[in-house]
Amino acid sequence: MTHHVQHKGTEANLRAAFFLNLAFTLLEVVGGLITNSVAILSDAVHDLGDTLSLGLAWQLDRVAQRGGDQQFSYGYRRFSLLGAIISTVVLIIGSLIILSEAIPRLFSPEHANAQGMILFAVLGVVVNGLAALRLRGEKSLNARAIAWHLIEDVLGWVAVLAVSIVLLFTDFYILDPLLSILITIYILFNVLKNLKQTLAVFLQAVPENVDAASIDERLNEIEHVCSTHHTHVWSLDGEHHVLTSHIVVDEDVSKEQVLCLRKEILELVRELAFAHSTIEIEFGDDDCGVMDSGM
Repeated sequence: MTHHVQHKGTEANLRAAFFLNLAFTLLEVVGGLITNSVAILSDAVHDLGDTLSLGLAWQLDRVAQRGGDQQFSYGYRRFSLLGAIISTVVLIIGSLIILSEAIPRLFSPEHANAQGMILFAVLGVVVNGLAALRLRGEKSLNARAIAWHLIEDVLGWVAVLAVSIVLLFTDFYILDPLLSILITIYILFNVLKNLKQTLAVFLQAVPENVDAASIDERLNEIEHVCSTHHTHVWSLDGEHHVLTSHIVVDEDVSKEQVLCLRKEILELVRELAFAHSTIEIEFGDDDCGVMDSGM
């Protein structure tokens, strides 16, 4: 029940962020034309990419909640990772576009309508800030990637607001591209860090918050366990982890002792909050039937 409620909250937050961003993107296009501001129009293009990413994340997050079937036996949770990667790639491309626009303006700053910039900067901070708050605390890699989209927009509009206030009294137009470059570099650093984590999950690396060696040790400490092998830990989507292991016991272990052993292992699995677990119990020198392949 808790997970169901959490997912409904995530879906609602993504949906709200999507519609907020879509409405503001359309407003930006109109405002950019009215104020004749290339900066606002270029940010509208960037926000359009964010909106598309939000819509994709929203839909893929819904798909990710489907249970297992004959095609995807573990379910569709990894579709959420797909959304995170696509959103991150869109953000990287958008950031590179911003850099390509901002760097040339360092050498030839352009005049901007400071009053119009202030108005849209305030709206930008409020709208994107509300959308970012809706995703605050979300743990999925998909939602975190989207959150960075929105945080980038908030920081960008804060910079536009600061620059536009300065431009009311000075003609230091170089401040606009300079701040844009600094913020974009900061965002790119964090986005690439998030992309690294997402790709690690895709490649079935052991989750960062899980100590596989410690789990193996705890399994071996259970009574009647002689040894363990083929212990693997990986994650479906960065939140829901999977554990598999082969447990070797003495050949003379009774059925009742095996049942007690299974109960202890299940308690350990619940304690460590694994979403899925597959434990195979082997007796003595029985061949486990798993081809090693160098593992």
